[in-house]
Amino acid sequence: MSNLPSNDSPPLAPWIAAQRTTLLAQRGHAWLLQGPSGMGQYALGLELVRAWLCDAPTPHGACGQCASCHAIEVRTHADLCVLMPEVQMMELGWPLSEKAQAEIDDKKRKPSREIRVEAMRDAVEFSQRTSARGRGKAVLVYPAEQMNHVTANALLKTLEEPPGDVRFVLASEAAHQLLPTIRSRCLGHTMTWPAQADMLQWLQSQGLAADAATAFLRAAGGRPDDALAVARSGRSPQAWASLPQAVARGDVTALGDWTPAQAIEALQKLCHDLLAVAVGSAPRYFAAADLPKPPPLAALTRWSKALAKEARTADHPFNAGLMLEALVAQARNTLHSRQPTHSSP
Repeated sequence: MSNLPSNDSPPLAPWIAAQRTTLLAQRGHAWLLQGPSGMGQYALGLELVRAWLCDAPTPHGACGQCASCHAIEVRTHADLCVLMPEVQMMELGWPLSEKAQAEIDDKKRKPSREIRVEAMRDAVEFSQRTSARGRGKAVLVYPAEQMNHVTANALLKTLEEPPGDVRFVLASEAAHQLLPTIRSRCLGHTMTWPAQADMLQWLQSQGLAADAATAFLRAAGGRPDDALAVARSGRSPQAWASLPQAVARGDVTALGDWTPAQAIEALQKLCHDLLAVAVGSAPRYFAAADLPKPPPLAALTRWSKALAKEARTADHPFNAGLMLEALVAQARNTLHSRQPTHSSP
């Protein structure tokens, strides 16, 4: 087993630090950081607001020592407003509003999976207040695509006529879903995709063995933050490598401790790789040697569509155990499909 660190924020990846320096050299009241998941949008967004609010910033970012930097570290900075779905706020240690926390504690509702309009209204009111520390204010929105239209329109009005001392950073993993008017009012930055060697070196600096770093980076489709998250979830490279053959046998225990959403994502990756192999391309998420023989393209296409449909309701299964059994049965049936044979007349 690799000696992984705790779930505290990992040291900043060098490619994030380089992008931070580039963006800090430019002026603008709103940035839109965009790219696929696992490329560090949240980390880069947080680095920008740290530097904007820091008492002694440098061209390369915040000092890390001042009262402002400490307040961000302990999630209590009076001039920083963080807008996220409540589920992610809680995962990342950001406090909810007193009203939202009370409603969740009293079990009146579950934590939201989108950015609530009430939180956006609080952010608009925050942006109009005077800076508490005198260095301006910052609003961090992540993932920005989790705003619904009402929430997005509330933000748009503030972006159109921003108060003088507030800056925004929107970090998105699906920027195409944002309102065009929001995109047009931000300076855009597409996240850098790091070199393979740099990603592997960084993952090893987090405590992963070299072979595990390679395996997890492949499982995450070459996305370093996602690879680290997979490693920290407790899964082993061996379990990932054995997954294709296990589901081909109909072995539900291969997905035994996975949520339906995680299981569907893994099966979508397997389906993707089998489609790639079937048309003569290289697999992306699994080693070629770990894959079963691809079934006919028609069967894979049907499976891909079925998984996409199931992904939309994966967070609300009637019975998670039964859903996993159904997913594995569906996978096994697909993987054992064969080309129809045409009998002679």
